Amino acid sequence: MELPQHIDVSDFVEAVDGQATLLLPDEKQQARFELGVSMLVYKWEALEVAVVNQWGGPESADKRDWVTSVIIDLFKNERIVDVQLLEETLVYAMFDEFDTNVEDESALPIAAAIILIYRECVAQNYSSVEQLYLSWMQNKDKSDASKLVVVAESSDEEENNEEGGEDVDMDMDVDVPHLVASESQPAASEPIVDEDGFELVQKKGKKKF
Repeated sequence: MELPQHIDVSDFVEAVDGQATLLLPDEKQQARFELGVSMLVYKWEALEVAVVNQWGGPESADKRDWVTSVIIDLFKNERIVDVQLLEETLVYAMFDEFDTNVEDESALPIAAAIILIYRECVAQNYSSVEQLYLSWMQNKDKSDASKLVVVAESSDEEENNEEGGEDVDMDMDVDVPHLVASESQPAASEPIVDEDGFELVQKKGKKKF
């Protein structure tokens, strides 16, 4: 799924008559929507950088899943959700949990895509969710494979296990990012080390994108 390029910040979704919130009535629809939100949050590069560098402390990965749960809760509790509300929620979460100011508007296409995913799930169209999920699985497999290469140097036996891949059934019990129920408290600032092994000097104050 390509992120939207032309975005209407006033675009919104509203609960149908008879429903108090945007919670989807069908369990499959809701599950697919939540998966789509999770995949989009994982797709947000600014947040990925913050997690990799642990700008939110040792619990940074859990905080990313918490951000997903906050977005989902908006749809469970509100009757109307618009692009601007989603963008602000994402930006504030980065500010509060990762000590980072996001000024590049990168949260905007993520917010717009969440609205699109919701509409598709309402129509029982899960193609975009499936694309996001498969893309995440492929990236995850590549990451896992790169870790195995180091081990394989001392064992020829594992090389045969790294070839090829299998189609993943979305209904199977796989290692999908989980949602955390409550906010983790930021830990003390950890040193940031770049890929070359050099420790980066952090200036006092909020980080910016």
